[in-house]
Amino acid sequence: METGIFDEAGKTVKDHDGKYLTFSLAGEEYGIGILKVKEIIGMMKITMVPHTPSFTKGVINLRGKVIPIVDLRVRFGMESVQYTDKTCIIVVEIARGEREVMIGVIVDSVSEVVNIKGTDVEAAPNFGNCLDTNYIHGMAKAGDQVKILLDLDRVLSAEEMGALQKAA
Repeated sequence: METGIFDEAGKTVKDHDGKYLTFSLAGEEYGIGILKVKEIIGMMKITMVPHTPSFTKGVINLRGKVIPIVDLRVRFGMESVQYTDKTCIIVVEIARGEREVMIGVIVDSVSEVVNIKGTDVEAAPNFGNCLDTNYIHGMAKAGDQVKILLDLDRVLSAEEMGALQKAA
């Protein structure tokens, strides 16, 4: 894989050639590196856990493993909606220090796996100090659309991840 560097708005982004699973949230398209994805499952019964952050919906039992579930709409401050038959859980593995942790993220719908060239990825726009965009790998141009590429390892802070692990 060739590595290039873009430097826009004071933020450096490495070339992100690769396959991404794309999904929809509130009509916008997002992508996560396919290597982070362990599986995609339909909605299932989620057991609520008291005293967890509002974006934590609870936990599920997935073949004997207790997996914490995060609603990405709520995590990103979007309006919460009723789940539909297209709503699903993407089970991903995220880095926490030296270990990998599995969590499930609820999305409106899964779109497709796309191959994105690093030359089609730009840095996230700089919104100043009022908005943290550290969890955005970059913005991928796909035709006339833009797909927001997420760094799932940074979507949750260490403190939030600690609360999730306690819930599980």
